[in-house]
Amino acid sequence: MDKKKYVIAVYVENKYGVLTRVTSMFTRRSFNIDTLAVGETEHPEYSRITISMRGDEADKVQIVNQLKKLYNVKKVEVIEDEIGIRRELLLLKVKNNSETRSDVKDCIEAFRAKIVDYSAESLCIEMTGDTSKLNAFIENMRPFGIIEMCRTGIVAIERGPDSILTK
Repeated sequence: MDKKKYVIAVYVENKYGVLTRVTSMFTRRSFNIDTLAVGETEHPEYSRITISMRGDEADKVQIVNQLKKLYNVKKVEVIEDEIGIRRELLLLKVKNNSETRSDVKDCIEAFRAKIVDYSAESLCIEMTGDTSKLNAFIENMRPFGIIEMCRTGIVAIERGPDSILTK
């Protein structure tokens, strides 16, 4: 059976060692983290860790329950597809030459990406979107010669006026 992708938002105290405790919990239970994004929230005393993982319903329940038990964890929430907005950031460096430049620019425009650095030998492209959009863009860029790329991992937020912290 195919494993489902889950995106979990974990609000934690913004203190040293907390990220290590959270990620170690996944390791101890033999779960893999697909993507991980961490940053300060609207409340500087808290950070938000956004984790994506694959598993079944039982895996999700186990992870959520274990995360809630960790010291320094304030709130844990699964961001479901139908109520969440998920995005990633991609920075991609491709070869730049006169033969392919027009095709590269057409692809950039079609995917609503933008060039953030330009040199005679390379273009650095920035793009945000859902994972499937970024994957499709990468595949379209491969023939032009990808030099380097980096991705942020998924960040997600629920739709509507409420904050996870105030639920």
